[in-house]
Amino acid sequence: MDNQMTLTFIARSENEGLARVAVTSFIAQLDPTIEELSECKTIVSEAVSNAIIHGYANNPNGIITIHAIRDGAAISVAIKDEGCGIEDIEQAREPLYTTKPEIERSGMGFTIMESFSDFLQVESNVGIGTVITFTKQISSARTLVT
Repeated sequence: MDNQMTLTFIARSENEGLARVAVTSFIAQLDPTIEELSECKTIVSEAVSNAIIHGYANNPNGIITIHAIRDGAAISVAIKDEGCGIEDIEQAREPLYTTKPEIERSGMGFTIMESFSDFLQVESNVGIGTVITFTKQISSARTLVT
């Protein structure tokens, strides 16, 4: 492991931008392409939005924690909530599936996250919470001198 960071914030929609900026600033050390940065920002946005809307049902008292690790040119980011959890992970990962159709959710969050990451893992326990971990190899990464 070359570097790591942890960010904890309350589950409010305005903190989604904070999460994106923190993770992309951390990744920027590797000199990624604009496309790689954009993909990572999108994954973080989707995961944080899911935690706020689905995990905590927009209750701002919830806590979201992001832990990022840089190991060479690889980035691993875990987004964790302690919300309601996901009953059926496989069903939740199906394109167009949503538990909130009344608020016009597209049900494409996991599909988008999977398409932009090299690896996506979803761990969830009902009543305990969810952890979404993605890894991405930064193709243009340069070796950093510390």
